[in-house]
Amino acid sequence: MRLIFAGTPEFAAQALAALIEAGHEIPLVLTQPDRPAGRGMKLKASPVKELALKHGLHVEQPERLKRPESWAPIVEAKADVMIVAAYGLILPQAVLDIPRLGCVNIHASLLPRWRGAAPIQRAIEAGDRETGITLMQMDAGLDTGAMLSRAALTITADDTAGSLHDKLAELGAHEIVALLPRLQAGEVGAAAQDDTLATYAKKIGKEDAAIDWRRSAVELDRQIRAFNPVPGAFGQLGGEAVKLWRARPADGRGTPGEIIAVERDAVRVACGDGALDLLELQKAGAKRMAVAAFLAGNPLAVGQRFDAGAAS
Repeated sequence: MRLIFAGTPEFAAQALAALIEAGHEIPLVLTQPDRPAGRGMKLKASPVKELALKHGLHVEQPERLKRPESWAPIVEAKADVMIVAAYGLILPQAVLDIPRLGCVNIHASLLPRWRGAAPIQRAIEAGDRETGITLMQMDAGLDTGAMLSRAALTITADDTAGSLHDKLAELGAHEIVALLPRLQAGEVGAAAQDDTLATYAKKIGKEDAAIDWRRSAVELDRQIRAFNPVPGAFGQLGGEAVKLWRARPADGRGTPGEIIAVERDAVRVACGDGALDLLELQKAGAKRMAVAAFLAGNPLAVGQRFDAGAAS
């Protein structure tokens, strides 16, 4: 098929790579403008742009798509369909109507659950046992379009947002390649979403990653996994922020935030219900470390306390 591809991060780049490998014609790739990144804050191209240029594809990077003059490349591409994956720009209805078969979004949840910006993180944080990929016919709403296909994936007890992202990116790439021949043949039925079952995956803020030790150990374990690798869950110890990268629920009780055991491979902290074994930590300006390495430079003792409430 003749495709436009619109996407920005690595999640989208995997889908683009699969579409290229499948032999589709891609006259236009849309991605976000280059952004400052790294210590030097130099402009950096998105993973989608890097991949597209590597394959000699034409790339456009509009700041927004609200004005008709910005739609010219989309019109000129004469595409059968536009594939959209984590693009980051709102597509007006007029743009959605340009491709012959409209626009298909690769969304990283089982819609209508977790519409919005952070479906992977919110699914882990909520304790969902499964998530997946929904291929959706886009409309002007926020992830409200009719569903073309859904594929489920189990969330394991040790999945982080990073590991689940990678699984879903692979699944999304597979699903979109499988859908297109059926879409071209007119064999795909669209199922409306049940809006009464919808939940919203709001954008991640720093405040989401702040640990409140008054919550249960099970909830905090999910929070730590949900915000690994970005932005990284953190607690406050002695007035300093400490990022918590890996933990596991454990038996124990005490004042929330209190260190109740210090072992070579774990620091046990009391929670509102149960305790949490901290396995990998990071102080500001230092590297992520397993507990043994962290304790070598940052001794901790039973009785020390993390701030009990949410860090600020």
